[in-house]
Amino acid sequence: MLIEKTETYNVLGVMSGTSLDGLDLAFAKFTRSENWRFEIVRTVTLPYSLFWQRRLSEAINLPKRELNTLDKEYTRYLAKAIKNFIAENQITNLDAICSHGHTVLHQPHKGITVQIGNRPKLAKLTGQRVICDFRVQDVKLGGQGAPLVPIGDALLFGNYDACINLGGFANISYNSAGKRIAYDICPVNVVLNHYAQQLGLNYDRGGEVASTHKVHSILRQELNRLPFYKSAPPKSLGMEWVNKEVLPILERRKLSPARKISTYTEHISEQIAKALNLQKNLKNGKILITGGGSFNSYLMECIAYKTHAELVIPEDNLVEYKEALIFGLLGVLRLRNSVNILKSVTGASRDHCAGLIYTP
Repeated sequence: MLIEKTETYNVLGVMSGTSLDGLDLAFAKFTRSENWRFEIVRTVTLPYSLFWQRRLSEAINLPKRELNTLDKEYTRYLAKAIKNFIAENQITNLDAICSHGHTVLHQPHKGITVQIGNRPKLAKLTGQRVICDFRVQDVKLGGQGAPLVPIGDALLFGNYDACINLGGFANISYNSAGKRIAYDICPVNVVLNHYAQQLGLNYDRGGEVASTHKVHSILRQELNRLPFYKSAPPKSLGMEWVNKEVLPILERRKLSPARKISTYTEHISEQIAKALNLQKNLKNGKILITGGGSFNSYLMECIAYKTHAELVIPEDNLVEYKEALIFGLLGVLRLRNSVNILKSVTGASRDHCAGLIYTP
C-alpha cells in the first residue's frame, strides 16, 4: 500500500471584505497527506479607521491615476499591518503571504475586476513571498472571478452539505451531480451597515434594530423581484450592482433607516432560505454558516424559521476568519501548481491555477 508523504505549509491569509469592517489576518498551518487538514494558529482583525473606510468606499469612483495612487498607499498600509502581525506573533517559518487585496471594481461582464494592494511592492516591503491577484485570470478566462472560496469549502469542509458565508454579500457553495456549485445570493452587510451608520451605529448588533421595527411588505416584495435573483449561476455581485439596483429601491421609500434595516433583513432571510429550499439535498441538510452576519442572531432566527436545514455556526475563530483561511489555502494550491479555481463555480472556460507570485 502506497503511503502518501505528509506535507505542511505555514501561510498568512489576508482578507479585506466589501463591508469595510476591517482587515483580517489569519496565520494558518495546512497539512496534506490523504486529505487536507488545517489549524488556525493566530488571528487578528484590524478595524479600518474612518479615513480608510472613506478612502476605500470612494475608490469605485476614482479615475485610473488616483486609483493607482490609492493602490500604492494601501499596499504600504497592508505591509505595515502584516509586518507588525508577524513581529508580534514571532512568526519565522512563513511559506507565503496569501493576500486577497481589497476589491474596488468588479464588473466581470466587462472583463474587469480590480483588487488593490496586490503589488510586487508588498513582497519587498514585508520581506516575504506574496501570492495575490487570484481573480484576474479567471475573468480573462470568461469567468465571474468569484466566488473563489468554494474549492476550500470542498477540500476543508466537505462534511457539510453546503457552506454559506454572510459577509458584505451572502454566498453559497455545495456539491451537485459531482460538481461544485457556488454563487452570490444577495448583499448583506454592505446594505445593513449602510443604514445602521445613519443611526450612528457601526452595524445592527444582534439584529436589535431589525427585530424591533416593522417590515414594509411592498418594499420587501420589490426587492425580491430584482432580476438577479431569477438568473442561474454562475453569478456574482459587486458594489456597482448594489449602488445601481438595490440602494435606489430603498431610497425611493421615505422610511426611517430602522424600517429599511428591518425590511432588508427579512429580504436577506428570504433569499437565503430560497437558495436552500430549492435544492433537495440542502432543504434538510447540514449547513455551515460563517461570516460576520452569523452573529446577527435575529437574522439567523429569520432564516431558520423559513427552512428545515440545520444551520451550524462554528467557533468564533472560524466564523470570522474562514475566508482569510481559505485564501491561505488558495495560495498553497498555487505553490503546488494545483487547481484552485473551479469552472463550475465561476463559469470560466476551464479549471485553472490562479495567483501571481512575488518574491522580496
